[in-house]
Amino acid sequence: MILNPATLALQITALLVAAMGMYAGYYGIRILAKWDLGSGSEEQLELERRTYLISTIMSCILVFELMSLFLYVYTADSLHTLFTGAMCAAGTLAVNSFGYPVLILKVVNFVLAGVWLIVNLTDNRGYDYPLIRIKYELLNLVVPLLVLESCLLFAYFAGVKPDIITSCCGSLFSNESKGLSGDLAALPPVTMMALFFGSMAATLISGLRFYLKRSGGYLFSLAATATFAVSLASLISFICLYFYELPTHHCPFCLLQKEYHYIGYLLYASLFSGGVSGIGVGVLMPFRKVTSLAAIIPLLQRRLTLISLICNLLFTLITVWKMYFSALKLG
Repeated sequence: MILNPATLALQITALLVAAMGMYAGYYGIRILAKWDLGSGSEEQLELERRTYLISTIMSCILVFELMSLFLYVYTADSLHTLFTGAMCAAGTLAVNSFGYPVLILKVVNFVLAGVWLIVNLTDNRGYDYPLIRIKYELLNLVVPLLVLESCLLFAYFAGVKPDIITSCCGSLFSNESKGLSGDLAALPPVTMMALFFGSMAATLISGLRFYLKRSGGYLFSLAATATFAVSLASLISFICLYFYELPTHHCPFCLLQKEYHYIGYLLYASLFSGGVSGIGVGVLMPFRKVTSLAAIIPLLQRRLTLISLICNLLFTLITVWKMYFSALKLG
């Protein structure tokens, strides 16, 4: 195991997230089983007090969870010089069988954590705990994934040793590579350009319509979700090629390095923020007619829509800027 401040921070955060998540999950199960707002019993009053504590705890640890995705990738990139064959985070994550599963879990948990925070914020603004059951049912889905992520993270770092020979990103993200990375790298750039700009246009247009006219919320959320997935694939298929100015280098991690001015962090932050905000709009749609939330949800949805529009537009502008000024021309 390699110990440095970043790896220790990740492991301590994972331990806290798992422990506090299980604590919150335990009381979440109790709340789901025994919650009765019409009851004035001592148990109900205790549950009402407990839910404020759990909301605060989960809000804090899920914010840490959001940040830990970027810290994990940053740490993997900073460690690549220790391994023979590694050129960036791609090689570091490939030193054992746990690196990429942790990354995938962190991406999934990032989205789920973002959605839970949106639902929790909405519920806390209602005077009668209108989304209490929805919130804790979602929590019971999130907590096991957080615990699994923490276990895999410890297993990953336990197996990281400096004498390991690993693969470089050029072999991991190539057209000939087997698996998901190879499939994404092999996607035809021209087709992916059409999908990317088409889905992004649909998201921006439907989002602007919903923001101005409060119509088509489900359509916007669906478009934002699809754009999030298409954009992730497009990053590997063609967007990163314009930054590297190499037609065969599909690595999504080299963008995080100094040579490319750390532009990857801005790209990924805008992409994930835009995606989660857009998904959040759709998650809140079924509750717009709840009496205690009738005046709250439309305002929250407008803010989420604006965040999603700004972030997706920023991602698109960076992409277009690089495509225009890059020495590489595709299609």
